[in-house]
Amino acid sequence: MAGDRTVASSGRTGRRDRGQVAMEYLGFIPLLLLVALLAIQAGLAAYAANQAGTGARAAARMASMSYGGCDLDVAKDAMSDWTAKRATLGPHRSSDDQVTCVTRVKVPNIIPGFHRWSTAERSATMPRT
Repeated sequence: MAGDRTVASSGRTGRRDRGQVAMEYLGFIPLLLLVALLAIQAGLAAYAANQAGTGARAAARMASMSYGGCDLDVAKDAMSDWTAKRATLGPHRSSDDQVTCVTRVKVPNIIPGFHRWSTAERSATMPRT
């Protein structure tokens, strides 16, 4: 008889637990989405920083050969299209020996209110030839 009670009670417990895994999963989805969005945001920031460095090197290289200042159009030509549209030049330094160009790229925010990586800035220094 004792065995019958155990079977009966375990059968009822199993029915009450139906759907528990689905509810736990639904509670975990927002966290998974946030982690995925943070990973995408970090990737965008890293790519923008890479492109800012490419633009700064191109502008500094051209400025070192021409004895002129840093040119935003030269920097933008070295970048991909969507980063070039968001690029600006920062303050540059120039002397008889070398030139330093700074490029900034505005990083798109895909997480509302998250502005930690809003701008990627890189500089490059080239010797004058």
